[in-house]
This record gives sequence, C-alpha cells and structure tokens, in this order.
Amino acid sequence: MTDEQMPKNGTNPDIADNKVVAALSYIWILFLIPMLLKKDSKFCQFHSKQGLILFLFSFVAWFPIIGWLIGLAIIIVSVVGIVKTLAGERWEIPFIYDLSKKINL
Repeated sequence: MTDEQMPKNGTNPDIADNKVVAALSYIWILFLIPMLLKKDSKFCQFHSKQGLILFLFSFVAWFPIIGWLIGLAIIIVSVVGIVKTLAGERWEIPFIYDLSKKINL
C-alpha cells in the first residue's frame, strides 16, 4: 500500500496498533524509535520521516530571532502532529511532507 492509498483515519490495524509509537516521531530525537523499531509499519515510517525533517529544522532554532520563530513553529507543528497521530490520522505537514517523501530507508 502506497502512502497515497493509506487510510487517513484509524481504521487500519497498522494504525491502531502503532499510533502511540508513531506519536514519538514528533518529540525531537525520539523519531528514531519508530523509524528503527517499526520498519514494517507504514504509519510509523510516514510519521517518523516527518519527525526527522522537523528534527533537522530544529537546529536552525539555535539562531537568534528567526530561529526562535522557527523553533516556536516546530513546537506547534509537533504538538499538532502528536494529537493527529494519536487520533490515528495521517497528517501531511505542508512542505515537511514533500521533503519526507524523498527519504528512503
């Protein structure tokens, strides 16, 4: 099943079984847990790839002023990502999703 064919709600058993682990994807370096431990779960891999991109963007947040704004945006996106993941949703974060599709693990 491709990413585009994956249901956007929690009706899939893969989603129901892995949504808590997938939510870790949005907590800084913890994206590694679903990425490495749940390689067979498309739901976990989808969210962990987006978490990887957010993790990389978090390094920009170390720079004054513009970095702080980016850091605040990352926090907001991460919280929304956690909430949507726990609800069993597949949320394609604008711009982040496009970058995450290029990751092949």
